Amino acid sequence: MEAEGIAGVEQFSSPGKGRGLRVSRAYGVGDLLFSCPAYSSVLSVSERGLLCEHCFTRKKGLANCGKCKKAFYCNVKCQKKNWPMHKLECDAMCAFGQNWCPSETVRLVARILARLRDQRERSPSEKLLLLKDMESHMEDLDNEKRELSEAHIAGLHHFYSKHLDFPDHQALLTLFSQVHCNGFTVEDEELSNLGLAIFPDIALMNHSCCPNVIITYRGVNAEVRAVQEISAGQEIYTSYIDLLYPTEDRIEKLRDIYYFSCDCKECTTKSKDVMKMKVRKLSDEVSQKETRDMVRYARIVMEDFRRAKHDKSPAELLEMCELSMDKMSSVFDDSNVYILHMMYQAMGICAFMDNYDGAVCYGEKVLKHYSVLYPAFSLNIASMYLKMGRLYIALDRKSTGISALQKALAIMEVVHGKDHTYVTQLKQEIHGK
Repeated sequence: MEAEGIAGVEQFSSPGKGRGLRVSRAYGVGDLLFSCPAYSSVLSVSERGLLCEHCFTRKKGLANCGKCKKAFYCNVKCQKKNWPMHKLECDAMCAFGQNWCPSETVRLVARILARLRDQRERSPSEKLLLLKDMESHMEDLDNEKRELSEAHIAGLHHFYSKHLDFPDHQALLTLFSQVHCNGFTVEDEELSNLGLAIFPDIALMNHSCCPNVIITYRGVNAEVRAVQEISAGQEIYTSYIDLLYPTEDRIEKLRDIYYFSCDCKECTTKSKDVMKMKVRKLSDEVSQKETRDMVRYARIVMEDFRRAKHDKSPAELLEMCELSMDKMSSVFDDSNVYILHMMYQAMGICAFMDNYDGAVCYGEKVLKHYSVLYPAFSLNIASMYLKMGRLYIALDRKSTGISALQKALAIMEVVHGKDHTYVTQLKQEIHGK
């Protein structure tokens, strides 16, 4: 299976990073470098009935599978195209009922195995890199990650043995590790999780905390667009992680998930760390120990909150946010990223509870600092302007809402492209159509 190549983009050996991608011609801000269809994708269970299981289109009036009643499609064409994947789950969902509960990762791997079984030639997702050649970092797995993979393998056998023949245990461990390192969360314009997908060619891009491209999604296609001017011969860098947090946190996350440390300009200079870690101006200077202790507390409470989302009520979650912000504010300034993190969570909970005034109150504080801490063409900033615009309009503050939506639009036209459905729909929303 010979590689086709991608016009304007080539694979090369990146010094100190292994494989990478670079451009063979110049690209301007907003230019599309290339797109890549998902090798395999799986819609999140929480999105069923809202998006097409096959193409991830959000629309009303989706038709469901006549047998399981749980998968929904735009039309018969999408249903037929998705059947080779849906048949892995259709009977099982009927048989297991409420006990059908494989993780999204297990569901994605099942679909990858089904496609590998039937694949006869290089797919459009593998113009530069075959799925089997993606990095796995098997040698770097710690006991916790190995145990998680073992649990995933058990789930795979439990829910999919009727329709799949499995490779040997080591091959399955490798595949789950590849998905762990190279899987993508497909998100919408408000950064809500729609599902998981694998894009082999996209996985070739290396990381930088000063990225020159951004990845967005058009259905189950990933698109790579320039967010900086890129000269011919330059390497393409995306960001694997949320760039809000300070250098130490970013490096820790990169090591934990991707097994490397970043040496980009931002990680070397730590130029934004003072701003991100700002402490309150008090009559008595805050000691380094007090700051370290509060950072430790912040990291613990963020993890506690993440786990609590599964079993606490919205009111209880909001109380967690408020108590943690109150404690952190004894040391941290409101612009400190750990307080911003909890403010963002509080904003989402308030919106969920239809407390739009509360959501706006938190959102305004968050957006003020996001605009400084994130890069100019950031999906995080665009999604905040979107959310705030819609909240303002819900509170009958139409002119303020339209202004916020227009700011979101300016960013989205660059990162999503001017012809994207999200952009078209937002323009209609702005003009009241």
